[in-house]
Amino acid sequence: MKTLAPGARIVVRDAEWLIKLTSRTFNDFLVVDVIGVSDFIKGRAAQFIKELEDDLEVLDPESTALVADNTSGYRNSLLFIEAHLRQTAPTGNDLYVGHKAAMDILPYQLDPAIKALSMPRQRLLIADAVGLGKTLEAGILVSELMRRGRAKRILVVTTKSMLTQFQKEFWMRFTIPLVRLDSVGIQRIRSRIPTNHNPFQYYDKAIVSVDTLKQDREYRTYIEQAEWDVIVIDEAHNVARRKSSSKASLRSKLASRLATRSDALIMLSATPHDGRPESFASLMNMLDPTAIANESDYTKDDIRDLYFRRFKKDVLEQLAKKFPERQVLAVEADASEQEERAFDVLDNLELVEIDAKASAGKLFKTTLLKAMLSSPMACLETVRNRIKRVLKKINLHYLSHRLIHFDIPWSLMALQQRNGRIDRYGQESQPQIRYMLTRSVNERVDEADKST
Repeated sequence: MKTLAPGARIVVRDAEWLIKLTSRTFNDFLVVDVIGVSDFIKGRAAQFIKELEDDLEVLDPESTALVADNTSGYRNSLLFIEAHLRQTAPTGNDLYVGHKAAMDILPYQLDPAIKALSMPRQRLLIADAVGLGKTLEAGILVSELMRRGRAKRILVVTTKSMLTQFQKEFWMRFTIPLVRLDSVGIQRIRSRIPTNHNPFQYYDKAIVSVDTLKQDREYRTYIEQAEWDVIVIDEAHNVARRKSSSKASLRSKLASRLATRSDALIMLSATPHDGRPESFASLMNMLDPTAIANESDYTKDDIRDLYFRRFKKDVLEQLAKKFPERQVLAVEADASEQEERAFDVLDNLELVEIDAKASAGKLFKTTLLKAMLSSPMACLETVRNRIKRVLKKINLHYLSHRLIHFDIPWSLMALQQRNGRIDRYGQESQPQIRYMLTRSVNERVDEADKST
């Protein structure tokens, strides 16, 4: 048998492999690390023990048979050469494929990929404002990493409401297939593989909801033990460390563990900073644990290379007619007699159990008042459910340019997320955004409405 050495090609179990490394076990068996060459197992890594493989054959280059190319214009030979050239990974930082995606490329959307490719490891927070195309910017970078052979295994973690949209954007614009793994999908895979195998090794490119993972400890264990080339965390503000939310704490712990399972980490968020330096620092530390020494005291210079953030005004010249400036006007209306009576009832409301804690009672009365200023139905829903704070996120800029706020959320970030559903790249009409200010003769009610 010919010598087994790195670079040699072998045939084992009816498939062709390329030897990457050989080593000896403690009992002197020869272990051969290989990577697949045949179509069915191309790119897959494996190990074989020479002494246990009866059909192992080393291919002799000297026995290679030359076959004449009789096609017109040597077409087959040219295709063969072109295929090998395409398999050659680029070495520079220039873009090779990302700018050829099915999209109207704007120069600012290429900047994050250019910046990331100049880094030793592609670990970056893309924090452009709502509507500027963070998903597209991530797709450009992932495409470039795939072209360089550094993105074979990709994991996207996002919110449940964004799964379909993210999956659609990556496939239709970049032809990157992401297999959606929800609870049912994971169980289906587990039924096909041995019990000791990791279901997250089954597909190389997957997208999963962060809430699916945090609900099941076993899922988290599986995914934390898997290795990835690229991990994309969408809506990254949801995984920042916050003291006030136990759910966010679970997400934050999961994201922190995932951050160690991949060389490349791309985080996306239009609202990454909630005002607390510690919260934003938790995101930065996922990208680079050595960047910030004191999470309560750091400067932009400490983290300048870890994030990319632009607002609409920063790229206005490039957006042209595809992103017209929004027009926001306040429309005033006098409160009706029925509304005035309702305001008086709410203002004098006594909540026996809640008022046991003065601050809690005051806060809930304010919540009811704000809900009533939105609409009677909103106030009723608040009373029934103590408010359900979900903003479903559906992109409407191709269908609509008008948005009316029937209620005003507490969070300005939530308000901006809403506006961004119509005020984003691709909008061809001027976004028309309206919110109602109900004027009241009751001064306290009137002031509350103004503050809203």
